[in-house]
Order: sequence, then structure tokens, then C-alpha cells
Amino acid sequence: MSDTQIPRPEYPRPQFERDTWVNLNGTWTCVFDFGKSGHQRGYAASKGFADSAFGGEISVPFCPESKLSGVQYTDFIESMWYHRTLEIPADWAGQRILLHFGAVDYESEVFINGTSVGRHWGGTTAFSFDITSHVTPGATHHLVVHVQDETRSGVQPGGKQCPDYKSRGCHYTRTTGIWQTVWLEAVPQFGLKDVQIVADLDKARFVILPRFYALKTGLRLRATLKDGDITISQVVVSAINGIPLELPIVEPKLWAPGHPFLYDLTFEVLDGDTVVDTVTGYAGLRKVHIEGNQIFLNNEPFYLRLVLDQGFYPDGIWTAPTDEALKYDIELSLAAGFNGARLHQKVFEPRFHYWADRLGYLTWGESSSWGIDVKDVVSARNFITEWREIVMRDRNHPSIIAWTPFNETHDVGDRRQHHRLHSDAAQLTRDLDPTRPVNDASGYVHVDTDIWTVHTYQQDPDLLRQQLTPDPEKGLFRNFFDIEPEYSGQPYIVDEYGGIKWIPREDLVYADNSWGYGDDPKTLEEFYIRLEGLTDVILGLDHICGFCYTQLTDIEQEQNGIYNYDRSEKFDMERIKRIFSKS
Repeated sequence: MSDTQIPRPEYPRPQFERDTWVNLNGTWTCVFDFGKSGHQRGYAASKGFADSAFGGEISVPFCPESKLSGVQYTDFIESMWYHRTLEIPADWAGQRILLHFGAVDYESEVFINGTSVGRHWGGTTAFSFDITSHVTPGATHHLVVHVQDETRSGVQPGGKQCPDYKSRGCHYTRTTGIWQTVWLEAVPQFGLKDVQIVADLDKARFVILPRFYALKTGLRLRATLKDGDITISQVVVSAINGIPLELPIVEPKLWAPGHPFLYDLTFEVLDGDTVVDTVTGYAGLRKVHIEGNQIFLNNEPFYLRLVLDQGFYPDGIWTAPTDEALKYDIELSLAAGFNGARLHQKVFEPRFHYWADRLGYLTWGESSSWGIDVKDVVSARNFITEWREIVMRDRNHPSIIAWTPFNETHDVGDRRQHHRLHSDAAQLTRDLDPTRPVNDASGYVHVDTDIWTVHTYQQDPDLLRQQLTPDPEKGLFRNFFDIEPEYSGQPYIVDEYGGIKWIPREDLVYADNSWGYGDDPKTLEEFYIRLEGLTDVILGLDHICGFCYTQLTDIEQEQNGIYNYDRSEKFDMERIKRIFSKS
């Protein structure tokens, strides 16, 4: 299958790239396992009869609920199996052979020729298995993936996947199984495993913390920083896990919206004079921090004009049909006057963050926390494990300026487990990445937060002004005065508002239960007046340092987007841009 025939053929990890890789997307066979009896029926050990056992076909990386998968089965799928043959290039002999999965929802176990090579829990993060001892270069093998996805269990994060059969409200079509690229990679025995890139704007340098697959005496790492063809900085150090190296910059160029400059990075592992591994990537020199009640970007106060982006697609559900579609969503948002997005209840793929880095688009990284019970200990374990992987995967992207572990959490019990989970998540985030602020729970209920966020879908501008104007006795508006801590001067952001429903034509009504927040405007002009009035209220209050409008596009029955679900325009976009980009 050529690159033009393989769905999503682009390299899936653009910040840490090697030349030796094979894309495994395309046609696989599959079978649903509604009775959860696949192990008893021998699906794991499918060598020799896999094609007959797995009677269906599916186009990976698209989930079986999607049109692009070729399956489009939208009822609950709690267990399913995938199969394909795996050909290992002969010239990969002597190297580690890694099998990578961009994301598989939710629990997965992988088999090579009937032998389990690993399990993974978590529906939104990348994972890989070293399958070197299970395969032979030049030979063909059987790859089987077993997936379990119990959306209604109450203990696994699922985001906006609907717990009912039919999509309703702000819950949409589910995603089961493989939904990001699957790929093979050849890595030298002493290859570079990963790096953490810390941008230090004040000292004009990058600090790099490397990790290796294996070490030996005399092994070295050479890091090179470039601006195009010009070498800015280069350093060679002993290869030691976790020991930082520095790349100083003379006449630094900053990364920021409007001028998102990116430096090129090359990492080479040296054994004597021999280069045994080469990895390429990039980095942006920028700083985000908090002073008082303001968010600062590159040491200047910065007003956030965000839009809620949930990353759903009509034909791919959680998976964008093409790499260009990821880029296009950012371009649509910028054209509407926003400078960034709150990525909502979904962990976006690395290629989205790549385009955000390239286009100068600010984002908040968020989990798909809905679906768990915050009072439940198993839920907490499942969440913390996955959240750690989210932060570690994405912390090198300059476009991400804040972390949001949870959205609208509310424990009506004694709140002990809720508070413990939120506190643990906030502290873990700071330990993994102290360079960004943490919004512990978007909207509510806050426990330990660097940013104070509130949600309000008040549709009357006058009532919104009354709600958000500081009260002489109660202080600033909080969603739950009775159970949240006192506001202590953090940056205050309305990170959900608006949500005004508008369907421009009858043929664009998506469902019989289409909805938006509040009463529908009766005319298009009424929509514009309401939108501008609500936005002007927020812009006119000095204690507010940013907003997030709901939302970028319609999603199925939730038809309150700035664009239609198919990304076509709903409004006069010049007028929309003037509203959201006001000073």
C-alpha cells in the first residue's frame, strides 16, 4: 500500500522523529466480541486462521463507530479484536523494534503470534511495546489487538462519549478501540528514549533532560540547535539519564502568537566517532507565568481569547480525516478572532499540537475526565495513571500554556475523595511540569488551582454583568460559593460562556434533539447582538483576564458553534472576528 493509499500517512510524533519507521494504518480485520468470549475462542492465538476468525474489515486508525472506518457501528462495543500481518524489514536486524500505538480506547492487550507482549490502560495516550524478542527481521508475523471499552462502567475517563445509546445534550458518538496511528520503529540498542525540553527565556537557553534505552561507558549525546541552516548552539555531553544539558542562544527569537518562531533540534547518540542514533525535533523559546491576577506570556500580560474546541469530526469522530483537517481547524479559529483554544474533554493528537506550534496558537491541555466517579478509588487510579502520560507526552509543545486535569467536577458526598484526587492531580502536574500553571478543574469545583475559572451560560448581557461584577460582600462570582475555597487573587477567567444556538438553514438541522444554551435567537441579527453584548460584558470587567467561548463548531446535536459541523461558515466571519478581537 502506497503512502497515498494509507490513511493518515504522516509521521505521528513530529517533535521526536526518526527515519526508520513503518506506518501500519490501513485495512485490518476485526471482530466484535459482545459475549467477551474471544479468549476462549482462541482469538489471541490466531496464527494461521486469523482471516477466517476475524471476518470484518476496518480502516485503521478510524474507530468502528466512524464512517471512515468502513464499519460505522454506533451501539456499545465493550470488547473487540483486531488483526493484521506484520512484516519486519530485514535491515532492522540488530536494532530494537518498537510497536507504537497513538491511542486505543480504553484497555488493550497486544499479541504477536499468540504471545502477549503488553497491556495498556487509558484511552487517549500513546504507548509502545518492545517486540524485538517476539519477531524476526525479514519475516511475517500475526499482530492481534484486544480492546475492552466499558464507557458505562463509571471508572474510566471517556470525555464527551455518550453513556446512552443515542447522542444527546453535550454527549456525542462514542470512540472504541484504535483511533490514532499504529506504527513500527527501529531504534538502536543505545538509542535516545525521550527528552524533556525546558525553555528558559530569561537566560536565553534551552535546557534538555535526556533518557536513553541503555547506557554504557563512553556513550555521548550531541545536541544541535539551528535556525534554518545556521547552527545557533551545539554541545556534546556524556550520555546520562536525567542529567541536563544547556543550549545557549545569542540574539534569541521568541515564540508567540503572530510570530511563532521555532528552532530546529537534532540529537545524535555517539559511540566513539560513530553516530548510532539520530532524532530530529523542534522547540519554541517562550515563557508563561503568573503575576498577581494576570497571566504573562514572554514577560508581558496577555489576554486570552479562547474558543472551546472538542475535536470531533463528522466522518472520523475523535480522529481527524487528514492532517490538513487538524491545521484547518486552527486556521478557522484564528479567522474568527481567537488566539487559542481550550481543548475540551479530549486529549488531542501530537499532530494537532504540531500545527498549533507552527501557527502560533495557544492551548490548554485537558483530559477526557468525564465518565469517572470522583468519589471512587478505582476511578482515581485510572485517571492519575492516564493524566501522567498526557502531561509527559505533551509538555514540550510551546503552544500549550496551561494544564486542566478536570472539567466541572462536583462531589455531593463528603468531598474527601474529590479533594484528594484534585489535589493529587494538581501536585503531580506541577512535579512533571513546573513551567505552566494548573487549572485544577475548569469551572468547578476548585480545590488547588493557579487559575480561577468559572462557567456561565447566562444569555442576558445585563444579568451577566450583574453576575460577574464583584459583590461587596461575597467578592467575585464563583460557581459554588458554599463548597469551594475562597478566591485568593488568581487570574480570573470565564472559560465557558455563550453557547448560543443558531441553525442557519433547515437542511442543516443535525438531529431531532438539536440544542444550545438558553433560548434560541429569533433572527440572525439578534444572535449578533446577543453575542456582542455577552462578550462586551466580559471585556469590560477589569478583574477578568480572558474568556473561552462555547464553541468552535457544531457537534452533532449541539448546534452552538461558530462554524457548522462540516466546518462551513454559519455567519459573517468578519463581523464575528470584530466581536472576539475587540480590545
